[in-house]
Amino acid sequence: MTSLRDVLEEARTRGLLGPGPVEEQVRHSRALGEMIGPAPESFLDLGSGGGIPGLVLALDWADARATLLDSHRRAQAFLEQAVAQLALGDRVDVVAGRAEELARQPEMRGAFGLVVARSFGSAAVTAECAVGFLHPGGRLVASEPPASQGERWDPAGLADLGMSSPTIRRTAGATIAVLELAEPPADTWPRRTGIPAKRPLW
Repeated sequence: MTSLRDVLEEARTRGLLGPGPVEEQVRHSRALGEMIGPAPESFLDLGSGGGIPGLVLALDWADARATLLDSHRRAQAFLEQAVAQLALGDRVDVVAGRAEELARQPEMRGAFGLVVARSFGSAAVTAECAVGFLHPGGRLVASEPPASQGERWDPAGLADLGMSSPTIRRTAGATIAVLELAEPPADTWPRRTGIPAKRPLW
């Protein structure tokens, strides 16, 4: 069976994975997962790209169902190949499309207890695009700069989405923001495709 390292090196070759040693990116993903705590029943990787952190978490959380979402068909094709190579097809789905549209589909709206985002976009865009996928009590976990104190996240904007202000957690390997959805989001969230980035909430 193909190894995770082989898969991620292929992602880099295809331009789907950013700079830095593959081993370091895997360590970062595992540190993120450890700070999240017990494995959820299901999670969604928002903007999965080359599969970081989604593929790492799917391998580490052997009982969790995962959905890897990316808007680019090129990433979708790679992720489908990677899922097959890593023998994860029985519990990992790959979905291509815009988060703003997919979060309104009945089978995906409110379907997840956890959304993870590593390099999806600004805090405002990440929160708005994630909120439709979460059920009440679900969490958005976003990778943060090492020195973050949560300043990227605006309390008023988060309150509009029905989300809590972030709790910042850090280890030697990663820093994350954890935000909880307190109540189902209004039907207005997320806004139409492209609007969260063009007119961010903060």
